Amino acid sequence: MSETSSASALPAYARIVVDKRAPFIRAILYLILRYVIKRSMKPDADILKLRAMQLRADQKYAHPAADAVMTPVDCDGVKANWITLPGARPERVIFYLHGGAWMFNFPRTYAAMLGRWARLLNARVLMVDYRLAPEHRYPAGANDCETAYRWLLAQGIDSKQIVIGGDSAGGNLTLTTLLRLKSANQPLPACAVALSPFVDFTLSSPSMITNEKIDPMFTLEAMLGLRPHYLDPQDFLNVDASPIFGDFSGLPPIFFQSSNTEMLRDESVRAAARAHQHGVTVELELWQHLPHVFQALQKLPQADAALQSIVRFINSHTGWQA
Repeated sequence: MSETSSASALPAYARIVVDKRAPFIRAILYLILRYVIKRSMKPDADILKLRAMQLRADQKYAHPAADAVMTPVDCDGVKANWITLPGARPERVIFYLHGGAWMFNFPRTYAAMLGRWARLLNARVLMVDYRLAPEHRYPAGANDCETAYRWLLAQGIDSKQIVIGGDSAGGNLTLTTLLRLKSANQPLPACAVALSPFVDFTLSSPSMITNEKIDPMFTLEAMLGLRPHYLDPQDFLNVDASPIFGDFSGLPPIFFQSSNTEMLRDESVRAAARAHQHGVTVELELWQHLPHVFQALQKLPQADAALQSIVRFINSHTGWQA
């Protein structure tokens, strides 16, 4: 079972989660990630070859629920997929933006993870297939996410029945989409979920350095090398590239989850602090000794435990449970 605790150094909205289950699985997983992902994520990596390798793994190891129906949809020129399970209430929508460093997608992995969200929340999922770099560089992905959200509103969905969420690059796009919508005076969703979001293209979070050796997936060298595939230096401080520099006031409640051992840990810490500073209702969970976006790894019991926290947060800000 997981245990939550609040360290004295943490603000009231943050908590540490310790879950020691499945130590053997976690140890093996760390070895696999270090050997396969960390070794392949090099500054000069061939993006097309990496995509092919990761898609093969996605096809082989990810197992969406048998009763989950995937339906392609065109959102004003932006590709997306509805994920629907039996019992889903059509007015409830999880608007999800996948991770993958703006260059990759793992459709079956995300379908499996989001199917679990949908089942517990009795909601549909709209998973946006935004354009990827390097073929489509910044701000193509951000533009697509905003367009897809506006399309969803045009379908007659009440914004207060929408939950926006994303992980890693998708967590970045979650925050940038919120900031764009606020700037355009568009109806905002009920709440947001950001799993280990990447929020600062200047790479100035302390954990980028302190956690580099223990992170089983990334290196600073790889991030520096892959960054130019998405955007140019003059765009690093743009709010819809690096949302940490944005004005979060007026945004809906935001739930952050991250791991204490990943390089992106302090991205969540800093973004949560900024949201809190600007008057946003915020929660931050720091899970101990787990890899980046562990929530998508079906073999880990911690993934299900983390989902319970996500569901609790969403229900508390949407009233869906009732």
